[in-house]
Amino acid sequence: MTDMRIATWNVNSLKARLPKVEEWIDYAKPDVLCLQETKVGADAFPSMSFASLGYEVVHHSEGRWNGVAIASKVGIDDVVDGFADGDEPDREARLLTATCAGVRVATVYVPNGRVVGHEQYDHKLRWLARLRRHVDLVARPDADVMVCGDFNVAPDDRDVWDPSACHGGTHVSEPERAAVADLEAWGLHDVLRAQHDEPGLYTWWDYQAGAFHKHWGMRIDLMLASASLADRLEYVLIDRTARKGTKPSDHAPQFADFSGR
Repeated sequence: MTDMRIATWNVNSLKARLPKVEEWIDYAKPDVLCLQETKVGADAFPSMSFASLGYEVVHHSEGRWNGVAIASKVGIDDVVDGFADGDEPDREARLLTATCAGVRVATVYVPNGRVVGHEQYDHKLRWLARLRRHVDLVARPDADVMVCGDFNVAPDDRDVWDPSACHGGTHVSEPERAAVADLEAWGLHDVLRAQHDEPGLYTWWDYQAGAFHKHWGMRIDLMLASASLADRLEYVLIDRTARKGTKPSDHAPQFADFSGR
């Protein structure tokens, strides 16, 4: 593997946000970009827009909701749509895995869960457990692996603006956090926390109540790397600038730079 910049971004609709994505790609220049919540159908995915910027792209799309994609300047091989366990396919397009220049990359869009105790919350926990099994099927802990995207889980209290206001809800419950910790126990490392211990580093802010300007956010978009990749981490950034301006996504992109072997 040569030096590589890997990025992740929940864009909250490519149809609405494509110019912003193109602008961000132009200045951030990721080698691999994982996208979530693309909200476009398979026939409407803007592949030519990415091609014009020098990216090959694969996507797993269903249309109105969800949708994930991987755009790469360094090649895409061994693509897996959804889970690799052979069980009933997920009805929603929330997981896509591919190999880019020797790095096994998975882009994930974990279900929201609605409220603790709701059937969708139980579905979220089952989905995360299935993701853990999926990673075991498509990758090896001793290889270069990146699992990134919108996890809809804040791993600990540093990752929310006010723990007292958030506790009791989804995204911060102990079962959700335990599910992410179990995924990390496979051999994955939170690359942002490898370089930054401080609180107040968020990737998502609600559109309402001026949350972004009040810095009422959560860190629910994660980049989890295997040890061989994490050991070569040089730099990681949440790009809050991309959350500003007219009609932004409610998530900020994040990228990490890794040195080659």
